[in-house]
Amino acid sequence: MSRIVSSILFCFLMLSAPLAGCFGSQEGGLPSSEDLQISGQLVGGDWSVVTLSASIDLSVYIPYFVVDPGSLRAQNGTVLDLNAGDSQDVRWLLPPRNSVAMLLIGEYTRTDWPVRAANESWLDWSLDASNGGSITTIPNEDNGTWNWLGAHDSDGGPVTVVQFETVRPQRTDLTMDDGVDASAGWVDGRSVYEWVDFITDETPDPLDPADGAVGYLDRWIGNGNPAYEDAITYFEGVLTGFGLRTEVHRFQSGTLWAANICGYKDGTTYPDEWLVFGGHFDIAPYATPTSLIPGFEETGYGTRTGAYDNSAGSAMVLTTAGALADFDARRTMVFCLWSSEEEGLWGSSAFADDLPSGVTVSNYLNLDMAGVNYPGNYALSVYLGPDGTGDTIDQPGMFHLAEWIGADALDLGYQMERGSAEWASGGESPLWQQEYTDTVAIYESPTARSDHDSFQQIGVATLGWNGVVDGFPCYHKTCDKLPTLEEYMETDNATGVANLAHSWDIVTWWAVYSFLHMDQTPVPNELE
Repeated sequence: MSRIVSSILFCFLMLSAPLAGCFGSQEGGLPSSEDLQISGQLVGGDWSVVTLSASIDLSVYIPYFVVDPGSLRAQNGTVLDLNAGDSQDVRWLLPPRNSVAMLLIGEYTRTDWPVRAANESWLDWSLDASNGGSITTIPNEDNGTWNWLGAHDSDGGPVTVVQFETVRPQRTDLTMDDGVDASAGWVDGRSVYEWVDFITDETPDPLDPADGAVGYLDRWIGNGNPAYEDAITYFEGVLTGFGLRTEVHRFQSGTLWAANICGYKDGTTYPDEWLVFGGHFDIAPYATPTSLIPGFEETGYGTRTGAYDNSAGSAMVLTTAGALADFDARRTMVFCLWSSEEEGLWGSSAFADDLPSGVTVSNYLNLDMAGVNYPGNYALSVYLGPDGTGDTIDQPGMFHLAEWIGADALDLGYQMERGSAEWASGGESPLWQQEYTDTVAIYESPTARSDHDSFQQIGVATLGWNGVVDGFPCYHKTCDKLPTLEEYMETDNATGVANLAHSWDIVTWWAVYSFLHMDQTPVPNELE
């Protein structure tokens, strides 16, 4: 097996969802599902501790992220050997949006195991394992206690699958119409919704000389724009409050001064390898006054609020930063709010082109204009690159990582299948303009119209998310407000608020899971 394929499969050894059942005969010492007991709360979408106990000698494959007790870092699954009567405490992260979870058990000291295909869930694999692959245990590369997992050419034969149900925590002050089922956990979409609501709050505040409002409006780049500077100060304070080393990077483009706001958490193993999250905090400046006239909100150019573009992405950067700030990562985490994306990617380009000596960016994750997409009647695009040719997948590692996370942790296998068909038939443009139902498309973007392009230009493999773009009538318009997003996201079976919470829940979790994978094993640019 080639090194590239091995690297790809290594990235995707994280999740498993057990069924009470057996693949193969019980003969030859294969344990039954009753031989492993799980004690503790079975929580989805948050780190929790359980105890695994064995009644006979057996091995258990955990295909979810676990915290190694030696290194105290998250790793993508492991295999534990348990003697009869032994117990082992495990801190793990079970899927946030899939209530079915699984463990695989086999003979004691077993090293080789089957694994699901990237584009299917563990439940789908348990019903038909013909599309799966194989893994084996490999030494821990973190000076930790538990083995890591790597690709292999043998699955070791039959396994027993132990299935259980999980429950995701929910807030008690919300209803289904408010998105309560996407309201708690390590990260959650309802919190993103509340960030957007706050940042775009137009309630008058006569004591605020910057923009005269409660929120942080008018974030247009421009020398001496007090609202722009006010937002910089606020976001800098938020990132600092998370415990991050926060810097405001000021740079000049022509006659204009601008700023990026970045929070850093130094890696403990590879501090000079930076894993960067980013989304631009600037919004489209007013160029034509007609859009300020009531009834003409969908004309002209410019917005005070930029709820979709890109208060939403800024809110998701803040949400991921808040969750990961206390995380012990191998690589340096960098959370950036870019300036001047609307003027031509000035902020992210200035950052990418001026890295400190000896520093490399291992991967970049972009959060720009996500929200008006699935589960509303629009497609969610999961775009990656750099793209080399239109007829082949040039970044198979990144492509299959996106599939791996989406299929099981987010339970989007059906939606991804529909998205694949739509991409094959029409490419990117229709996904950005038309209405779709139950559609999540993963693809290499040929356009790179946002800040990820700045990192692709320096050879970094990137991943990002967005919903409808050119088809949104309030794109770069006065009407780009949260109530407008709610209106566009309303469906027959859910309110716009609930669908927005779920949309942002999906994207934020996808970004966080991608980080966990990329921190352990960066995804290379396979065009280099």
